[in-house]
Parts: sequence; C-alpha cells; structure tokens
Amino acid sequence: MEFFHLFSILIVLSAAFAYINFRFLKLPNAIGLMLVSLLFSFLILITGNYFPEVKTVIEHRLNEINFSELLLEGMLSFMLFAGAIHIKYADLKSEKLSIMLFSTISVVLSTVIIGYASFYLLNAFGLEVSLINAMLFGSLISPTDPIAVLSILKSAGVSKSLETKIAGESLFNDGVAVVVFITILQLSKPDVDTSFIGVLSLFGQEAIGGILLGLVLGWTGYKLVASIDHYQVEVLVTLAVVMGGYTFAHYTHVSGPLAMVVAGLITGNHGKAYGMSKITAEYVDKFWELIDEILNAILFVLIGLELLIIETSKTIFIVSFILIGVILITRYISVYIPSIFIRLKEQMTKKTLVILTWGGLRGGISIALALSIPISLNRDIWVTITYVVVCFSILVQGMTIAKVAKS
Repeated sequence: MEFFHLFSILIVLSAAFAYINFRFLKLPNAIGLMLVSLLFSFLILITGNYFPEVKTVIEHRLNEINFSELLLEGMLSFMLFAGAIHIKYADLKSEKLSIMLFSTISVVLSTVIIGYASFYLLNAFGLEVSLINAMLFGSLISPTDPIAVLSILKSAGVSKSLETKIAGESLFNDGVAVVVFITILQLSKPDVDTSFIGVLSLFGQEAIGGILLGLVLGWTGYKLVASIDHYQVEVLVTLAVVMGGYTFAHYTHVSGPLAMVVAGLITGNHGKAYGMSKITAEYVDKFWELIDEILNAILFVLIGLELLIIETSKTIFIVSFILIGVILITRYISVYIPSIFIRLKEQMTKKTLVILTWGGLRGGISIALALSIPISLNRDIWVTITYVVVCFSILVQGMTIAKVAKS
C-alpha cells in the first residue's frame, strides 16, 4: 500500500507541474517540466533549512523507493516502446545508413571518450572513481533524447530528412546505449569474465537475444490484434506485449530495451497497417503518447526530489560544468566521424552536424539510468553530474535549438 501512496504523490506532483507549465510558462513539455522541477527542488531545499522535519519526511519516503527496479526494469520498457511505436519504416529506410551509424559508432565513441574524460577529470579533482564506473557514466549520458525538441525543429523549418535522423538516432541509440550500460554494469560486479571474449559474449547475448525477442513479441502482438476488432482489447494487448515481454527478457537475461524498440516498430508499422482499424490505431497512438508524457513527467519530478537525498559538493558541480563542454565536443566528434561515411552516399553539411550536435538533448533515459546505478558505484556523484548535464541540455540547448536551426 505504501508504494501506491508514493506513486500517487508522484502523479499529483507531475500533474501540478504540467499544469503550471501549460497554464503559465507555455514552454515545450520537457523544458517546462524540467524548469518547474528544478524550482521545486530548490524550494524544498530552502524549506528544509527552516523546517528540517519536512526534508526528513521526504528523504525517508524516497529511501523506500528501489530506483533500479522502478526505472531500469519498469519505466524504461514503456518509454522505449512508446518512442518506437511512432517511427515509420519508410522514414527509417530513407535514412537507414545515418541512423545505423549514429546509433552504434556514435554511442560507442561517445561512451569511451566521455568515460575516459570523466575518469581523469574526477580523479584530478580528488573524487576517486574507477575507470569501469566512469565508463558506466559515459554509456548513460551518450544516448540522446531529442523528442522534446522535434516540434521546435519543425517550426524552425528543418527538413524531414533531418527530423528523421534525429528521431531515428534517438530511438536506436537509446536501445544500444542501454545494452552497453547493462553490459558495463554486469562487468563491474566481482568474479565476472572481463576478457574480450567474455565481454563480447555478454553484449551479444543481450543485443541479439533482445532483437530476437522483440521480433517474436511484435509478430505475436500483430497476429493477436489482427484477429479481432475491438480497440480496448487491442490497446490491452500492446500493454501486455510490453509488460510481459520485459519480464520475460529479465528472466532470460536478454536486452528488454532492444526488445521493446523492435516490438514497438513492428506494432507501430505492421500492426497498425494490417492489424488495426483506423479508430484502434488512433487509440493506440494516443494511449502510448500519454504513457510517454506521464513517465517523462514522473522522471523529472523524481530527479528533482532525488537531489534532496544524494550527497553532493561544490567540487562535483564544478566537474559537472566542465563535463558539459566535454560532452558537447564529444557529441560533435561522435557524429562527425560517422558522417564521413555517410557523405559518400548522401549530403551531410556542416550545418547539419551543428544541429545534430546542439539538438542531441539528454533527457529521461539518462536520468533513469543514473538513478538505477547502485549506491556502491558512486551513484551520488553520477546522479548529480547527470542532473546538471540534463538541465543544461534541456533548458539551454532546448530553448536555443530553433535559433541554431534557423541561423
């Protein structure tokens, strides 16, 4: 029953923040929610100085939440499926080379560069972290989450090709980055085979197994919805695909996130086109769009509240701001190198690279992964840095990407 009350409070706060943004701030949802959550967390911190019992109660409640279980094994599956269900095969096909390279080579490059940079930087400032822990941060901060800025890019008049690159890259690099993150998390445990073959085997099991499971889930879901015409039941089937599929992935040790991306693509394309009526497809779209909005709102509230219970310092904040510059430079490098190969087949201008760099926002996925890190692996440090990077990404980059696109 305690979990129900905690979840109720999160929903109430999320609704309140969303209302404040829509009614008064009128900013894009992710930007507005981040801003209100940031102000709310500062308000609680100030209140806690005058009324310590308020902060004590909130800290006690937050400590009852198992963030790893809630985020990595729960919310993440819904968020990835919700993102995948709105991507069209035709769009992906037209940009398949750039999406494939940006979501694989870019993620790996970014993970390694940011991992090494954060390792040396943190240790130089007297914050002792291991290289494997730093790589964990590199993997969680590498996936971009620019869905919040797509509407801004549309208003800025960017091409459909660029929109597809950003949305497609975001979708697949989320899945790939989560596999990399889980692989590194497993390797950080004692008595694990860290040889090249061992790492490759673990990664292969997660990635290939996840893709195969996603194909089975997507096809099974399609056959089920195609056999009936009842939108309530068909929406329920898509929900079962996500919840049942992710649970199965957990027990078979394959990548649930990749399975959700593949299942979402099949459901959003083959399922809608050949298995659903127009009314059902509309309900499915709206249902998953709402789920995505709610979960992102809850994530921003959670990260704001989490600041109350993590141990941080001025040094960590200084390192965080330095890492913002490192991450932006790394983002440019990680899209520039694959673009060399892409230019052989299609046009890739300097302006496109700048927009891809500045429009590569970090958001919900990074927050979810940071909160799921065990306390023993310096979670407080990584959560603080992630929060600063995501705040800058959404508030500064998100608010200025339209000007960058129009320049």
